[in-house]
Amino acid sequence: MELSGAKTIILAGGVLLLPVLTFVTSFLFWPGILIRAYNWYWRRRLGLVVRYSHSGSYRFCYSSRGTPGGAAPSLLLLHGFSASKDMWLPLVKYLPRDQHVVCVDMPGHNGTSRTGVEDYSIHGQVSRINQFVQSIGMDKRPFHLVGTSMGGNVAGVYAARYPDHLCSVSLLCPAGLDPPADSEFIRRLKELQESGQEGSIALIPSTQEELESMLKLCCYTPPKLHRQILRGLLDNRIPDNGFYREMFMEVAGEKSRYSLQENLHLIKPPLQVIWGKADQVLDASGATVIQKSLPHCQVDLLDNCGHSVVLERPRKAAKLIIDFMSAQEVSDEKTKKLS
Repeated sequence: MELSGAKTIILAGGVLLLPVLTFVTSFLFWPGILIRAYNWYWRRRLGLVVRYSHSGSYRFCYSSRGTPGGAAPSLLLLHGFSASKDMWLPLVKYLPRDQHVVCVDMPGHNGTSRTGVEDYSIHGQVSRINQFVQSIGMDKRPFHLVGTSMGGNVAGVYAARYPDHLCSVSLLCPAGLDPPADSEFIRRLKELQESGQEGSIALIPSTQEELESMLKLCCYTPPKLHRQILRGLLDNRIPDNGFYREMFMEVAGEKSRYSLQENLHLIKPPLQVIWGKADQVLDASGATVIQKSLPHCQVDLLDNCGHSVVLERPRKAAKLIIDFMSAQEVSDEKTKKLS
């Protein structure tokens, strides 16, 4: 009996110790895998399920929670350059649990098909996102579209091309504008161009030092991360750096650089703009460009916040978006009663 009890204790201890050893080993040798496991756990906690849809041979990867057809419109979230659907996890945490939400990997990113430059321009991405919307049936009922940075450029042009699909739009620090003031990131790009030298692009880090520099550029208060976490983030990014560089050259090229600004006059759905006042990637003065073309848009500028609004102010951003959606529903009800 005593021997059996001792064996039980040893076995129980081994079972408890195994997850700890797995964690420590992953942290030391495979931090990239640990980060992916953490995102899986966070998605699971938030009730998000990863799914796939197809348009012909093209595959879209997305995560979703809830079902369409509820009281509130569905919510489609478009991430920024070199990110993934998981960048929205901090914001989804603060959305109503019954809100139907869809986070899609943008063309070429993470689990969505990687093809060629024809899909990486802003108009190419808009066409692909329209295919995605149709592939999951979101075009059956007007939905609310949210895009940040590059995704904001895509969301704005989508709103111009497919206004009937949308009830409203939120743009977070959107690209695609020619603002009155240059950001720190744009100044660095211009210096690189003027020098005629090949240099690293600040948003495509290949060393831990460059990654830390990128975080300082994107965040008003950069997160303090252990060097192993930085290594894991870098390990997950480096295999895609060639793709990121190819895509960056396309979205920053002449055809896409000011796509949002060129299409502002065509945007009909109610528009909300959320911008971090301390944005060093895309200067917050871009909001004035949108206001000039669309004076009835709602603009919210966030203090002590940089380009990464979803990371730095997720609770505030979620509240602003939900409040804006609710205001549009009230406005629509009043319009129906008057008619």
